Amino acid sequence: MERNTIIERTQNGKAIAKTKEGYKEGRPKSYTLKQINNAIKMLESNSYTEVAEITGISKSTLIREVRKRKENVEGLK
Repeated sequence: MERNTIIERTQNGKAIAKTKEGYKEGRPKSYTLKQINNAIKMLESNSYTEVAEITGISKSTLIREVRKRKENVEGLK
């Protein structure tokens, strides 16, 4: 019964939040698009490890973003 009450309250809270302007569900992004773009430009002349140390963006995040952008470019062809 307690679990059902918690679920119900959570759903009510989310419904109220969705009506407000600027609502985004999920975890907020750690880096802005500008930061990611800058880091990817730096990859042209630096390694992933060097860019990760300079920008503070993890190597795995950089690899994931580069892979995602390659897939998007290939999908357009």
